Amino acid sequence: MELNFRGKQVVVTGGANGIGLAVARGLAAAGGSLWMFDLPGHQLDEAARSVRAQACPVDVTDRQSVRQAFDRIDHVDVAIVNAGIGETKPLTETSLDLWDRTIGTNLTGAFYTLQAAAEHMMPQHDGAIVLTASTNSYDGEADLIAYNASKAGLLGLLHTAANELGPYGIRVNAVCPGLIRTRLTASSFANPKLLSEYFKHIPLGRGGEPEEVAQAVLFLASDLASYITGAALLVDGGQMASKFGTWGKEGDTFDGQRWSRVRFR
Repeated sequence: MELNFRGKQVVVTGGANGIGLAVARGLAAAGGSLWMFDLPGHQLDEAARSVRAQACPVDVTDRQSVRQAFDRIDHVDVAIVNAGIGETKPLTETSLDLWDRTIGTNLTGAFYTLQAAAEHMMPQHDGAIVLTASTNSYDGEADLIAYNASKAGLLGLLHTAANELGPYGIRVNAVCPGLIRTRLTASSFANPKLLSEYFKHIPLGRGGEPEEVAQAVLFLASDLASYITGAALLVDGGQMASKFGTWGKEGDTFDGQRWSRVRFR
């Protein structure tokens, strides 16, 4: 079975780096015609050229900007709703500005994108939308109250949109990545002590790569997932299945990036 996006017009928001860029590369390799939505600048132009995508400067927090971008496209078959930001602050130190920026990008921006994509797809009675949610959609990781709230809200968008758009043949799903190696998490991946403790609770013993999330996104967006909608697919190395932690037993070792265990004999 093959992932095939030939002849399909695909929008990727937040496509200029990280998970979004990995998704764009995968879609391009599978034959998709790409529109990359991101903030204007050299990074967007370079990323779009690298995957032969149409670069479209968009501020997802601005509804008019999102609508104007979608209006440039004659039809939309797939929309990857990926744009997002994150910043750590304790609850009592989270400013209104940080709260508004995070909710505005991660949740309101996703709503604007989802709504515009749906309006394009409904007359076609066909389409696939994938949201980038998070394991933080479910848990209460400290110092991330704005981020956690925004990602939890995405599951409300997911379930409601899947319900309302299903009769139009439009599927809506989400991926929920764990700790993935991106620009936003570079400082975490550069801290072996932090990783040692964090990865104790991940059965696979390591963090993820953007390409591993991209593979899940491409599956959900493809015809291979034709009877899947309203699903939130965890891409977290088993983290959400590991309540009490997996690693730290006698014989377990951490090499600075991942845990490993002596082979069973």
